[in-house]
Amino acid sequence: MTTSNPITALLLDIEGTTTPIDFVYKVLFPYAREHVRDYLANNAASPIVEGDIAALIELNKDGVRRGLEPPRVDGSVEEISLEKLVAYVHWLMDRDSKATPLKSIQGRIWEAGYNSGELRSQVFEDVPRAFGRLHKQRRKIFIYSSGSALAQKLLFSATQFGDLTSYISDYFDTNIGAKKESESYARISKAIAVPAPNILFVSDVIDELDAARSAGLETSLCIRPGNHPQSSQSNHETIRSFDEIA
Repeated sequence: MTTSNPITALLLDIEGTTTPIDFVYKVLFPYAREHVRDYLANNAASPIVEGDIAALIELNKDGVRRGLEPPRVDGSVEEISLEKLVAYVHWLMDRDSKATPLKSIQGRIWEAGYNSGELRSQVFEDVPRAFGRLHKQRRKIFIYSSGSALAQKLLFSATQFGDLTSYISDYFDTNIGAKKESESYARISKAIAVPAPNILFVSDVIDELDAARSAGLETSLCIRPGNHPQSSQSNHETIRSFDEIA
């Protein structure tokens, strides 16, 4: 692939870009769903988890106001029913919600799974090879995913090719903004101190690429086995392997 600007930083999506979608939907998500009840029961007193629960309560109220009909979780953090909270978390998971508190909880469940050896992550075989090449070219690599920054770090630390985190300069999640909003990419450009035209964003979702392009970034649509079909009207250059990143 070629771009019109010198690329000094790569901003990479995970699901369907560095990592097979099946790993996310058939391994990570079911693992979090299976363990969410025990995790919340055992960690409810943690300040981090208390913060996530408080955020979920507010998210639930917003969903009720908007007529989304989520399972109700009325009450304060101290009063909330565990069963109702779990039902709401499952409801969010069923809708593939990108809500920040949900992603925070999922990330900490996965952390326990990686630490216990129950989980091992997957990346496409061209990823470590490309990371090594980009590192030698002194191009910085950044990750931007709806999964929490913790979950991102864990994934790249425990791949079938070993720990790849030494190649990655930083991680961004929905705390920086939604992936389909152009302002998020402008914030990332400012955070990493790289002008937007010198950043290449690679994703498997056209709406995300459109948002990044609106912020001035270069873009590439990543086509991988198992990815969701994208519009044939896309005007983003396509790649099928990171080997195509010049």
